[in-house]
Amino acid sequence: MSDPPAIRKVLVEEPQAYCKSAFERRILSPRLRDGLSAVDGEQWASQRRTLGPLLARKALMQIAQAMVDVAATLVERWRNRGDQPFDLKAEMSSFALDALLSSVFHEGLGTDPESMRRAMLTFFATAGRIDPFDIIGVPDFIPRFTHWPIRAKLRAFDQAFGSAIAERRRRLGRDSLDAPCDMLGLLLSARDPETGKAMSEAEVKANVLVFFFAGQETTSSAMTWAMYLLSQSSEWSARIAAEGERELSGPVEGLPERLVETRAVLDEAMWLYPPVVGITRTAARRDELAGRAIDRGTMEVVSPYVLHRHSLLWDDPDAFEPRRFLERAARKVDRYAYLPFGIGPRMCIGAGFALQEATLMLASIMKNFTLKLVPGQTVWPLQRFTLRPRDSLLMTAKRRD
Repeated sequence: MSDPPAIRKVLVEEPQAYCKSAFERRILSPRLRDGLSAVDGEQWASQRRTLGPLLARKALMQIAQAMVDVAATLVERWRNRGDQPFDLKAEMSSFALDALLSSVFHEGLGTDPESMRRAMLTFFATAGRIDPFDIIGVPDFIPRFTHWPIRAKLRAFDQAFGSAIAERRRRLGRDSLDAPCDMLGLLLSARDPETGKAMSEAEVKANVLVFFFAGQETTSSAMTWAMYLLSQSSEWSARIAAEGERELSGPVEGLPERLVETRAVLDEAMWLYPPVVGITRTAARRDELAGRAIDRGTMEVVSPYVLHRHSLLWDDPDAFEPRRFLERAARKVDRYAYLPFGIGPRMCIGAGFALQEATLMLASIMKNFTLKLVPGQTVWPLQRFTLRPRDSLLMTAKRRD
């Protein structure tokens, strides 16, 4: 579907009549199926009520300084590296993961942090691959051939994760003041405000991984594409550098809102290369959408990549033009024609976290460096859970005066 009124009806007005498809739940890794992105009904509503306060705007404002500090660490490391080429995609993925591991597991995960880090990166790289057994609905206990090579790594991660949860529950039960304040502790302590019920261990595990996807995959993909696009535009590279120079010297309070042009570049990057590659729903009854009769059981698919480049909905749909997201021009954007994080009740709950982190990091990097794409590369998008460059993306970062 590329018709905005039909999209509004399916995703916002009548979500109860268009549920998550069984196919979409099957192709999600089993490790994610108990999380907010996959469950339905009362289980979804309870998780949403429980997790909402943890990622609300007020809570995000409290961690803005920590995000600025993380960006400063990256800038210092790049300064020490000099002008040597590096793989931007790998750098962004690794750095976003390190920042999240620190935020979720303040005291680390397992006895071999590097092994855990590699296991997570492996999971991100393979979890979005569609296995033929998932397409035909083979039960989960039947091994997937596409996942066989990484089973040992993921088993070690699951064991370390389970041990971390058990140890944290023990410390929270004994003395909550003794436990570190991180996302794992918040998830284990969180209660549904209506029922008072805590999430199960399977739900906590799944939502930690959902949080990693929202905060790591989305942020790293958005940052990678934004910096690639800025490397192709001297005008916007200079504008973002000037905005960073002006605003980053001010107070952290309200900083994300002051980085207006930086946010416009990110919005444009997610318009050309949206992190959500597909949204599917299944009709629970007969209906009509965009003038067509829809039978019960029909799958509806919204592809943001197609929607954002639709020539009947957008001017210059293939051009890099962040002006379309600046204040006056943004008023003309149809809200149901721009869906980088989806929309409606099931809109990505980590969108605010990802956007705040990416905005602060992009401004910090562009303030300090001029990025150049190493010549001779073919840049092509690849669909996994997010839309990422197919190959390595080699860049040089020259220090600005």
